[in-house]
Amino acid sequence: MTPIPPRPDAAPPEAGPHEAAAGTTEATLTATRASAPAPAGVAPRLPDRIRALARRHRRALVTVVAILVVAALVVAVRGILGADRGPVAPPPPAPRSAPGGIRISPAGEFMNDPQRPFLLDGVWHTYALVNADHPDGNGSSWRHYTSTDLVTWHDEGIAIDKYDTPLGDAETGSVVVDAAGTSGLGAGTVVAILTQQSDGVQRQSLYYSTDGGRRFAPYAGNPVMDNPGGPDFRDPKVVWDAEHGRWSMALAEGRRIGFYTSPDLIHWTYRSDFARDDLGTLETPDVFPIASAEDPGRVRWVLGASANGAAQGRGTGYAYWVGGFDGERFTPDDDAPRWLDQGADFYAGVTWADPSDAASTTRYAMGWASSWDYAGRLPLRDGGAGGAQSIVRALRLVPDGAGWALRSAPVDALRQREGASRDMADARVVGTADLDGAPSGPSRLRLTLTPDAGDPARETCVRLASPEGGTVTVGYDAARRQAFVVRDDDPDGIMPDSYDRPATAPLPDADPAAPVTLDLVVDDRTVEAFVDGDAAVLTSATVGSLRGAGLSVEAVDGATRVSDASWTPFDAGA
Repeated sequence: MTPIPPRPDAAPPEAGPHEAAAGTTEATLTATRASAPAPAGVAPRLPDRIRALARRHRRALVTVVAILVVAALVVAVRGILGADRGPVAPPPPAPRSAPGGIRISPAGEFMNDPQRPFLLDGVWHTYALVNADHPDGNGSSWRHYTSTDLVTWHDEGIAIDKYDTPLGDAETGSVVVDAAGTSGLGAGTVVAILTQQSDGVQRQSLYYSTDGGRRFAPYAGNPVMDNPGGPDFRDPKVVWDAEHGRWSMALAEGRRIGFYTSPDLIHWTYRSDFARDDLGTLETPDVFPIASAEDPGRVRWVLGASANGAAQGRGTGYAYWVGGFDGERFTPDDDAPRWLDQGADFYAGVTWADPSDAASTTRYAMGWASSWDYAGRLPLRDGGAGGAQSIVRALRLVPDGAGWALRSAPVDALRQREGASRDMADARVVGTADLDGAPSGPSRLRLTLTPDAGDPARETCVRLASPEGGTVTVGYDAARRQAFVVRDDDPDGIMPDSYDRPATAPLPDADPAAPVTLDLVVDDRTVEAFVDGDAAVLTSATVGSLRGAGLSVEAVDGATRVSDASWTPFDAGA
């Protein structure tokens, strides 16, 4: 790859068209007032009229004068602070609603990529790309969400408006807190580095917030990274590199990930790249360290990216490699990619550290629970489109027979949202048996499947029957030692062929005769299946709603014992 030359210093900002027009208008009005003569016979009587009106409306005039004085003071203060201190933000909008769910979901707009959360003053902040004009208009805004537990999310309104500069709308990026003020925008400023696209050209811009991430303003010198000439130049992921005392960026550039460094978040230098020719166009890259869960002294680096797994017999998802990173170049231990989620619908994934975890053995993850193959066709609740975000998972790094692997499971805080469970009786299933159906809201289904000792089933299927028609099956194939998800919930045929492709997750260490646990987090049109704890996870969006779904278990070619089965609803949140 040819190194990208340094970006020339930005030209000083010029007066915008609105500023120029305002100045011209003021000058024109002044000249007009000076040159226009007073009508004959009016000027001598004007003072008397003004005095009479003043006596009659003294209280109103005092109020008007007070308002004008306050307005003048506001203008003066803004002038003293200067543009580099950021905009005077409007009051933060009240949340549209307190969420009743367990994930970030769209309402009345199209939603896609999540943005990496950050912690500020004990509150987690994240953003999601939304398009309120879908399906008739393009572009995206950044909608802001906050949480104290990574489970219950509150909608705080739009933080970055659509098409607020000529460089295009605000697309995917990442947010950091510039604690030391390296950017010159003030210590503690919240800075977003993100992609803007105009006329098909993608560039990286800087936005900053001085009110804790509620509203952002564009940096006057944007773009901070101009396009070197390629069609794909997007999704910057920025972190502070404490070892080298600088900022580090991973950037998606088509079939490669570029690495850059910067002292100030504004001037970036190309360092190296990581290229693949078998995963399609790479998007939303991620590079981070994580310590072994079993040996905290052993720290490895992970490079992740959204990719197309057609060459591996699957759809799109979050691919990753474990290896080493020296701040400029990533070297994988193994050339073959791994997948964080084996389901069809975990894309544009983001991960982030837990500041309270000094050993760095835990990291969190969240992804878009949808696919570009059919996002526009999913009939979501509340007028939403595209897809919701997955629940937040906790990641850990473990050794396996092929090297190192990331395992993921629901965060512990999800249990705090659980209501009273509804237990089901243990049963030996031959053929198909109906069990208790799902609650009407988001819920959690837990059960253990054990092949019958005398007549073990070759395969066991747990079927969720949508009230709107069709089924979604989560199962375990003992012969192949793999979990799977099959969606047969598209009776009207609105989805493409890729929707019908089964998703599979190998369980190479599983004993075919041993019990398998399923932990299914079931929401309106999303099911997240965690198999044997965190041995495998499969996330799937669904056409039919799963709230109030019927439940049945089928044992294929033998018998299966079902035990420890329960439905647990989630409460309404706070």
